[in-house]
Order: sequence, then C-alpha cells, then structure tokens
Amino acid sequence: MITVRDVDVRVGARLLLSGVSFHVSPGDRVGLVGRNGAGKTTLMNVLAGTLRPASGTVTTHGGIGHLPQDSRAADQSVTVADRILSARGLDRAVRALRRAEEAMADGTERSMRAYVRAEAEFQARGGYAAEAEAARVAAGVGLPSALMERRLAALSGGQRRRVELARILFAGHDTLLLDEPTNHLDTDAVDWLRGFLTNHRGGLVMISHDTSLLAGTVNRVFHLDPQRAALDVHNTGWETYLARQEADERRRARERANAERKAASLHAQADRMRARVSTAVAARNMARRADRLLAELEPERRKERAARIRLPEPAPCGRIPLGAVSLVKAYGGQRVLHGVDLAVDRGSRLVVLGPNGAGKTTLLRILAGHERPDEGRVVHGHGLRLGYFAQEHDTLRPDLTVRRQLASVAPGLTDGEVRSVLGSFLFSGDDADKPVGVLSGGEKTRLALAGLVHSGANVLLLDEPTNNLDPASREEVLTAVGTYPGAIVMVTHDEGAVTALRPDRVLLLPEAEEDLWSEDYLELVASA
Repeated sequence: MITVRDVDVRVGARLLLSGVSFHVSPGDRVGLVGRNGAGKTTLMNVLAGTLRPASGTVTTHGGIGHLPQDSRAADQSVTVADRILSARGLDRAVRALRRAEEAMADGTERSMRAYVRAEAEFQARGGYAAEAEAARVAAGVGLPSALMERRLAALSGGQRRRVELARILFAGHDTLLLDEPTNHLDTDAVDWLRGFLTNHRGGLVMISHDTSLLAGTVNRVFHLDPQRAALDVHNTGWETYLARQEADERRRARERANAERKAASLHAQADRMRARVSTAVAARNMARRADRLLAELEPERRKERAARIRLPEPAPCGRIPLGAVSLVKAYGGQRVLHGVDLAVDRGSRLVVLGPNGAGKTTLLRILAGHERPDEGRVVHGHGLRLGYFAQEHDTLRPDLTVRRQLASVAPGLTDGEVRSVLGSFLFSGDDADKPVGVLSGGEKTRLALAGLVHSGANVLLLDEPTNNLDPASREEVLTAVGTYPGAIVMVTHDEGAVTALRPDRVLLLPEAEEDLWSEDYLELVASA
C-alpha cells in the first residue's frame, strides 16, 4: 500500500509534479503513462524510496518490489537460481542445507543436529515448494532450467533483465513497481506476465509502452502531464481511459469554440455600444462578461511534442565497409558465438535474430570494437564509419551532463549547434544540463540516437533502438530507419522496427546461418 500526499517532484530546477496526492491499495493495478521525459521513472523512484520528493510525504505499508529500467544485479558472480531465491533469503538456506548434507558423511551427532537446524530454516523460508515456485516464475519469464546454475556474468543483457524481473515477482511483495517489465521478453513471456499481474492481489504501479499489456491488466490510469506538472488520475481501465480522453478532448474543443464565439459576439456588440455615452457602462460590463467566458475555460492543452529524430548522412565508403570472419566468443566456458561470417555491403540491411542469450548483443559489441573475439577477426573496409547504439546505453557516461555527452561524441559542433540537436530530440532548456545518470530509459535512447546525427556513420549497429520509447518517438525512429541510405545491422524484438528496416538479409543465431530475408522470418522477431 502506498499513500502520497501533496508531493512535489523536481529534477534540478525543473518542477515535474506539483501537489500530487493519491493512494494505491491492494487490488489497484495502475498504468503510469506520459511521454518520454515527463517524469514517470522519477516518480516511480520516489514511490520506491530511492529518491526523495522535494516536498510532501510518501508512506508505504508492506513490502515494495521495484523493478527499475536499469536493473543490474550488484554481484555478477552469483548464479541465476541464487539471485532469484535471494528475494526470500532462500539462497543462503539452500547453501546451508547443502553444506549440512555433505557434513553428515562423518556420521556424528553434531552434524546431524546441524542438518536438522539447516532443514528447519530451509522449510521456514518455503522449502521445496518455494524452490518449485521460483522455477515456475523463471520459466514464465523465459529463463529455461539450463540457465539456473549459470552465473549472471555469463548472461546477455536481456537474460539478466529477465532474472531481475523473476526475482521481483518471486519475492511476494505486497506492492509491485515495474518500470518497462516487457523489455527483452518474447510474446510467450509477455502473455505469462499478463496473467501473473492480473492475478496479483496486491498493488501494482507499472510503466509500459506495451499497450496490449496495459489493456489486459490495469484498472486505473495515472497520466503525467509535464506541461501542467500534474498527475491526472483515471479510475478506469485502459480502453475506457482512451475513449474518455478522446471524448474529453472533443468536449474541451466544443466548449472553447462556443465560448470564443460568444465572447467575440459580446466584444463586437460592446464596441458598437462604446460610442454612445448612454450605453458606455453597459458596453464595459459586456466586455468583462466576454473576458470572464474565456477566463473560465480550461487551459488549452498543447499536443505533446515528439522528438524529430534523424540519422546521419553517411560518408562515402567502399562496396563492403564491414565484415567478420569466423568469429568465436565464449563466457565462462559457455560458447555464445561460433564461426560467424559476415559481409555488410554498402547500403545493405541485415536483421539478426535468435533467442535471448544466442549472442546477438555480443556480436554487435564485437563489430563495434567494444569486445574482442576469442577467435576470428572483424574486417574494416575502405572508408568505414561506424555508429553504434547500445542496448544497455553503455556508450553514455552517467557522470556527464546531456549537453557535454553530446559534445564529447560530436566535438566539431559549437555549443549552439549542440543545443539545437538536443532540442530536436526533446532536450531543451534545463534538460540539457541534467546528468545522464538520472535520465529515464527513453531519454537515454533519444540521447544515444542524437549522438549519431553528426557522426557521418555509413554503417549503423542498432541494438533494440525502440526500447523505452513512447509511441510518437518510436514512430520517428522507425521513419528515420526506413529512410537512412547507409547500411544497418539491427537486433530487435520489435516487429514494426523490422518492417521499417525492410531487411534484405537475416542472420540466425546461434546457428550463424545467413539467409535472404523472407516474411516467414517475421514471426520469429517477437519470439526471439
């Protein structure tokens, strides 16, 4: 349970929310919506207690489970099973029980008593039933049993994200705070998550750009309006919320048109009456009435801006600007790439498909020079200029401001040109001086794309470029991808992104098989 009273939320000098109050009770499933940069993730962090509000109070009762957008486990050396079980302290109980079982080999009474104590602690935390529940949750979000004993360091970014989601869901918290929980999930996992959240008896606050998930789960909608620094609370499901939004917009337009028409008529009549002394007072009263009509109207709500996203003008290059020969890569003895051969022709479009953990992100990191292959080599052709968009945004420096981050990757731009580029990507005013580390996932996506604009890149490596974007910004990205004349190698779970890309070839991992693109492959995209 969460109670928010008269809360103001600020990022630096910018006021995101003013005087917000609401209550999240058991059974409330809230969809927190608004454009990228409106403050959704910041508000979620305030609810989770990781950020303090500028004023007001946030009171919580019961356990709070928070899945942030950038959810990276602190200890990468633990196994998947231990990380999930640690949500209930079961990891320690399991290890203690295993040690006690091994110690029983000496047959002493002391070791028997230690085993009884370890088993009692294990059972008190849920025992074998809890272990089975953890395995069911892990399987639900797409983590096969073969991964459970693998260390987190050996997983892909998408797999680690699934581990953190499974851990939060297994913990049994009273209230769940989930920020983009469907990132890196395939369609089966999204379907399973929808069922889990629908049956969750506690509270839920969720940020998601997956409208089908919102439609299938939420029974309240909180819309964050950055223009008014306000949170509009709608006690209804998603489809009804959308219908009411449209109806309210039509009503406001009608009321404004009627009031403006009446006010114009009154002003015109007042102007005619002012010329005569006998009707001058009546004319002033009529003009005041017209002004009151306009003043009593709801403030006109401007349409939310979308980022004007564009990709670089590619520099001239040779026929095959980028290639790879017999790439091999393994982590902790687990081979993720084996014998990958690749030739990226000038202006070509390649989509890389495969299940989570198949090595898609690893391949792009190797092609970008961020990792070295264990075997094989990357071949740079004549005139190659690479542009790399990283799924985990690890090309961004959290200690820099937004403005300095862009200036660092585009040193040839003046400060005015930097601010102009940032403005087109919706970073204006004080937003340009925010630290990169406090940006939401959507804002980081926009900033990383802004860094490509003046790169002259003729080969773009794009790893999940539509993650965390609001619908309007996503459409801008897809349009930019569709019109970019250079070569693109893309990893994505977004069918719309593949459609916009219009790939001519597909690389299937882990098989390392390349084929001409066919629409038959489209059904693999969301399940990859």
